[in-house]
Amino acid sequence: MQARRRRARGVPVTPPTDAEQRPNVARMYDYFLGGCHNFAADRAAAEQILSIFPDTGVAAQANRHFLRRAVRFAVERGVRQFLDIGAGLPTQGNVHEIVSQVAPDSRVVYVDVDEVAVAYARRLLPTDDRTVVVRADLRRPDELLAHPDVRSVLDLDRPVAVLLVAVLHFVTDAEDPYAAVARLRDATVPGSLLVVSHLTSDGAPPLPAQRGTAVYQRSSAPLVPRTHADILRFLDGYDLVEPGLVRVAEWRPDGEPQQRVSHGYGGVGVRR
Repeated sequence: MQARRRRARGVPVTPPTDAEQRPNVARMYDYFLGGCHNFAADRAAAEQILSIFPDTGVAAQANRHFLRRAVRFAVERGVRQFLDIGAGLPTQGNVHEIVSQVAPDSRVVYVDVDEVAVAYARRLLPTDDRTVVVRADLRRPDELLAHPDVRSVLDLDRPVAVLLVAVLHFVTDAEDPYAAVARLRDATVPGSLLVVSHLTSDGAPPLPAQRGTAVYQRSSAPLVPRTHADILRFLDGYDLVEPGLVRVAEWRPDGEPQQRVSHGYGGVGVRR
């Protein structure tokens, strides 16, 4: 319909790109959060997920609230450097917005492997010497850490909060996410933080879970839910902050709206 209207107005119509035709996990998440940075293919795939798990939008909001609480916790501990890997599309309550309210001198590096998410972020986020957007791959941590923009903004000789929020469940076991997280841990100094949230298979009905996973198999990244024990392994070498690795809505709830639905676990660790 929109294409026909554009033709009627004499506006050239360009065919959809591959990136627009294939569902993208970052844009699907944006749709779950009520955002507008998504295409028809993303919305169709997201609606399939919502038909299987109708509370996915609420769970996505709960995960976003967890991120905000964890970032505020890091700021209260005196951390002023943040490495947000798998940052996805900018939305309300981005990391630099949270920290600027308390510590405007903080430095934030947003990282994503998806070119569309990076392009959006570079257009929408501030461009200054304290906030940068980098295209890099969690699965190649050495390249990520050596990126000149990462090095120019972050001082790895000082504590850094590494944020892996709703990203590790898009990395398969064959790609060895545990080794990648361990490399990030070893690159940071004691007192650094690791913030993790991860979709879980615990308590999920098998058949709907399989149907949901099948939708993501046709998207830009597969979905790999993990058990509590498997997710806890990512925090090896860290001292868990109370209350430990729990459902994201249960991690230090505060005055934010209580989103009781959690599709995953969240936790924060302090580097030993």
